[in-house]
Amino acid sequence: MNTTLKLFLNCWLIGLLSGGSFSFAQEKPYFSKPVGSTRYKLMYNEPSANWNEALPIGNGFLGAMVFGGIQQERLQLNETTIWGGGPNNNVDTAAKTAINEVRSLLNQKKYVEAQTLANQKLGPKGNSGMPYQLAGNLYIDFPGHERAEKYHRDLDIENAIATVSYTVNGIRFKREYFTSFTKNVLVARLTADHRNSINFKAKLQSPLAQKMYAKDKDLILYGKGSDHENQKGKVQFNVVARAKTIGGLSRVDSSGIVIENADTAIIFLAIATNFVNYKDLSADPLARALNTLNNGHLENVEELLATHRTFYKNYFNRVKLDLGTSKAMAKPTNIRIQEFANGNDPQLAELYFQFGRYLLISSSQPGSQPANLQGIWNGELKGPWDSKYTVNINTEMNYWPSEVTQLSELNAPLFNMIKDLSVTGIASAKQMYGARGWMLHHNTDIWRSTGIVDGAFWGLWPTANAWLCQHLWEHYLYTGDKAFLEKYYPIMKSASQYFLDALQTNPDHNWLVVSPSVSPEHEYLNGKTAVSVTSGATMDNQLVFDLFSNTSRAAKELKVDHSFVDSLNLFKDKLPPMKIGKHGQLQEWLEDLDSPTDNHRHVSHLYGLYPSNQVSPFQNPKLFAAAKNVLLYRGDVSTGWSMAWKINLWARLLDGNHAYKLITDQIKPVTQQSGGTYPNFFDAHPPFQIDGNFGCTAGISEMLIQSHDGAIYLLPALPDAWPKGNVQGLVARGGFKIDLEWEGKKITKLVIYSALGGNCRLRLNQQALNKMVKKAVGQNKNQLNQGAMIKEAIMAETINDLKIETPDTWLYDFMTTPGKSYVIIDKKEN
Repeated sequence: MNTTLKLFLNCWLIGLLSGGSFSFAQEKPYFSKPVGSTRYKLMYNEPSANWNEALPIGNGFLGAMVFGGIQQERLQLNETTIWGGGPNNNVDTAAKTAINEVRSLLNQKKYVEAQTLANQKLGPKGNSGMPYQLAGNLYIDFPGHERAEKYHRDLDIENAIATVSYTVNGIRFKREYFTSFTKNVLVARLTADHRNSINFKAKLQSPLAQKMYAKDKDLILYGKGSDHENQKGKVQFNVVARAKTIGGLSRVDSSGIVIENADTAIIFLAIATNFVNYKDLSADPLARALNTLNNGHLENVEELLATHRTFYKNYFNRVKLDLGTSKAMAKPTNIRIQEFANGNDPQLAELYFQFGRYLLISSSQPGSQPANLQGIWNGELKGPWDSKYTVNINTEMNYWPSEVTQLSELNAPLFNMIKDLSVTGIASAKQMYGARGWMLHHNTDIWRSTGIVDGAFWGLWPTANAWLCQHLWEHYLYTGDKAFLEKYYPIMKSASQYFLDALQTNPDHNWLVVSPSVSPEHEYLNGKTAVSVTSGATMDNQLVFDLFSNTSRAAKELKVDHSFVDSLNLFKDKLPPMKIGKHGQLQEWLEDLDSPTDNHRHVSHLYGLYPSNQVSPFQNPKLFAAAKNVLLYRGDVSTGWSMAWKINLWARLLDGNHAYKLITDQIKPVTQQSGGTYPNFFDAHPPFQIDGNFGCTAGISEMLIQSHDGAIYLLPALPDAWPKGNVQGLVARGGFKIDLEWEGKKITKLVIYSALGGNCRLRLNQQALNKMVKKAVGQNKNQLNQGAMIKEAIMAETINDLKIETPDTWLYDFMTTPGKSYVIIDKKEN
């Protein structure tokens, strides 16, 4: 076995094991298509004018934004563990008394008083979490490059390489950039079509720099994370740059690296910190960085690039999507964004879908930190919302596309953070709420803080543990990995124990409710006063229902904790049902407080529709209609991530044209009034938030395949804009990989690969003329692909009826064997 192949296989195996997951066999694809040279490229004919035009590269640990300047190149640098402050937890040890007082006021319906007390007594104590920070910049100055022609830059997301090229005085210059997945170095290769033409000076800069010096052939920057909100900066880091040339001369001193008259120059850059884990900062950052450069086999850049590509493409190539081609594909990406709503560029939605997968591969790898609000790319000392982990939707949305688009292993950083939080969250559960188990509020950071952040009006939301545990259960449904479930079940159980202790009895109905809480970042009016604090918010009820249901099912799968399951089911039966209000809407709060003119960005009470499975057109159509009314009231245009969520919601509502309309709202230039897409394809709140990119990728998947409602529903929300296409490699719960073609909204070819075996239940908009399948009867016997069973909603007395038209569909079952593929539909054979 050659060294390159052995290296790749070792890296792949390590990633597989640390993710607790599996990937599908790379069998010969059933559909083939030519891939044009520009299909998976973001392309531009001028340098970036600002950060939101620069192009992102990364490997989960090391990230860079490539600006593509002519006279001066800028690579803005990030490393996943450079954060402000140091180990701490912002738990308020004096909060318990105030929490009980707020609960009492809520029970007395003294909402304004409850809010006032919460604002006074239940704000952040010590700090509101620490910020994720930039490492600095690598600047490369090119003398004599004042006037350039034939400029081009691109980001090739099929190979994870950024390129810049242009002509000066008849010489064609080219720069290639990548962040090696296998060696954790940033590589910049500079070439020209004439010998002795590469001349530049490279220098490092950082607002966090403490010292800059040269040693041997290396330029070294030493820096330290910022002090922030009463926390001393304790993260130490080193950025080390080293150059190699073919021909010419090179020298290095504390001011930078100088290259003269080279044929080729290659800059290698490593970044390392003293971070070991959230409570240990004992590593030697310089030794780490130098070890990376010295042991990286950097003498052969072609081999380094080859192993980088192979590692990356093992992820990227798992899913192919073809929505058609057009002449617009040859235009610069910023122009395509401006013109997308005109409807003549279906492939741009495909590119956006794959760009989301590129960003997840590049910002979340086994062993790294999870993707934060900006993924791994942040150009500021204190980025938007500190670039932390906002766990009332944004962090979760980052990982929505992971399972369905065959990137299951990339959940490993999220799962590791959940494991950490299940430890640090014990303090907030016990000291603030007097409960067993673990919990956290709506925000956390690299130090795994679990206290209240940003004030009680937004931060008094104690249900993030339930949502994070949903990802653990979903991973099991997709992979069937019993070892993973056994490892993480105690975390689900501990989160459930928290709610067994913390739930409060609602005096009106004797329901068990989360109190105090908020419906994330939203408010209702009590008279003329805006109030957020509440008890029994619909989203909380849905989340606790899911946590209890999933933990019960997990215990049964593992054959443990029978009496504990009985307790969970007893408590679950006492949770409030969802309620339909006087406007025919799914209520956001326990009382009917919604306004039909409300266009708030959060639609938290629709968690039950997506990403959960508590609202079904086939099981509870009235609730389904009420959820639809919420979206109609809230409107479409909003912040970027909110529109991405709505793509998924409209897909779950089986309305492909409305979901596609949201895609056109999202893939449009950014305005001050709403989100959209920046020229570099980053989603905008505004400012940039990466969750919108991930949410849109997940939404396009939901338009093509759904598997949450007891069956695998194919093409459930196909828009008129995609009359013909094919997709290969999307994954359904139960471990089924789907390859399908369609034309005229009819499936013309369907192949299903079963990784785990068991019954496969299909829901189709057409009949399947195949003797292999039979009409489905009763509940799906596949335990990994069953829908939720929930209480019927309570309707307001003023609502007589809610009607919704559901499509005619056909349900089929067939048994599968692990590792075998099944051709269900093939129009050519018929």
